[in-house]
Amino acid sequence: MSDILKVVEVLAESKTSWEDAAATAVAKAEETIHGIKSIYIKDFEAKVENGKISSYRINAKITFLID
Repeated sequence: MSDILKVVEVLAESKTSWEDAAATAVAKAEETIHGIKSIYIKDFEAKVENGKISSYRINAKITFLID
C-alpha cells in the first residue's frame, strides 16, 4: 500500500534568522503533528523597525505522513 501525505501551511517568525523561523515552525508543528517529512519555504519576509531588521518571517508548507 502507498503512503499518503498531507500538507499544512504555516507562518513562523524569529528575531534571529529565517533558518531559526523554519526550525521553530517544525518544532511547533511537531507538538501536534507526527511523521513530519519535509518543510518547503514558500516566502521569506523581514519586519523592519528603525531602519533595521527586527524579525524574520517565513510562509512554509509542512508535509507529514498520515497514519
